[in-house]
Amino acid sequence: MKDEIIIFTDGSSLGNPGPGGWAAILIYKGKRKELSGGFNYTTNNRMELLAVIKALSGLKHNKHKISLYSDSKLIIDAVNKGWLANWKKNGWKKSDKKAVLNKDLWEEIDRLLKVYDVKFNWIECHAGIEENENCDVLCKYAASSMDKEDDIYYLKSTGNNEA
Repeated sequence: MKDEIIIFTDGSSLGNPGPGGWAAILIYKGKRKELSGGFNYTTNNRMELLAVIKALSGLKHNKHKISLYSDSKLIIDAVNKGWLANWKKNGWKKSDKKAVLNKDLWEEIDRLLKVYDVKFNWIECHAGIEENENCDVLCKYAASSMDKEDDIYYLKSTGNNEA
């Protein structure tokens, strides 16, 4: 039986859009690793998505089952309800024929899901789940940090050249 990796992810923006942060906590065989980062000007959804990407990209190999926990219904439903597959099949258009927002990040999640065996689980935010609360603290800290980059793709997609 494969050993399981447990991942908690979260994203935050101080204003939407505004300064943003993402965080992931990876747990394997009792060992815990924290990842986080932020951008000067971005959105909450972009940070939620980026947390998943950074967590999966931080893995060394794909031989383990992964249980990923997020309080983002959008991410969980997009994967578990097949929305992501449909968006891709329909040229990155939603059922209302509008373009999928944050296509760059969804494409990367789609690529990573071909590599890793991930079960997506929704958890309620601010419900006292320790590692979800820890992720929330980490991503808010990253969002408020002075050491952040610009989310270039977001700025280009909104027509902003600077925040």
